[in-house]
Amino acid sequence: MALYHEVHGEGRPGAPSVLLSSGLGGSAGFWKPQIPALVEAGWRVVAYDQRGTGRSPADLPAGYSIADMARDVAEVMDATGTKRCHLVGHALGGLVGLQLALDAPARVASLVLVNAWSRPNPHSARCFDARLSLLGACGPRAYVEAQPIFLYPADWAAAHAAEVQAEVDHAFAHFPGEANMRARIGALRAFDVDARLHEIAAPTLVACAQDDVLVPWTMSQRLAEGLPHALLDRSPHGGHAHSVTDPAGFNAALIGFLSRQD
Repeated sequence: MALYHEVHGEGRPGAPSVLLSSGLGGSAGFWKPQIPALVEAGWRVVAYDQRGTGRSPADLPAGYSIADMARDVAEVMDATGTKRCHLVGHALGGLVGLQLALDAPARVASLVLVNAWSRPNPHSARCFDARLSLLGACGPRAYVEAQPIFLYPADWAAAHAAEVQAEVDHAFAHFPGEANMRARIGALRAFDVDARLHEIAAPTLVACAQDDVLVPWTMSQRLAEGLPHALLDRSPHGGHAHSVTDPAGFNAALIGFLSRQD
């Protein structure tokens, strides 16, 4: 089944497109704060709903992996006539970018990895254990109500309470099902390319927030140290979704990096 995708902007002649790959939620809508800024800066932008989420419904097969998700990205690129892209990935989406850069390096002009990682860590494992326990014991509503705790700083979430609640309600209305959520979390928990980082030649911006409560910022530091051509952009505040909580700062770093890749 073809995945839902969107193409925004015409882009500058000859410039590779920017492809946006979301985190665990999987929705193209996560990138709403970035798409207009990228189009205004002259980029052609491709966004998509990941398989088994949002407008790309599917029952994920047993053993569904990050490598499968990378193949899905290649399908989206083929469907949109995108030979090569700058891949911007948040968390799980960053893992997909790393995998695609290993499997099909000619298709990746550069990477932007946002609060991502190259290997499992015990703190994130504890967070996912808690979230899965909540899902199993209390169901999807409790799971999505807890989601902002892991995404946003407390002060930002309190100041944007109505916006956060609307997001939670939307996530509940479009919940992909417990089986799919468990499959997606299983895929990201199994991901480990730490020993292969040296193989990835693509220029990379590693962006992180120091107050991310889900993924320690030191995992981004590890990426920046292990990738041959990486820069680390470390924000002091903004949480796991700092592209949402600080779009101006994030977009400035993103577009500044991309503009240097032409």
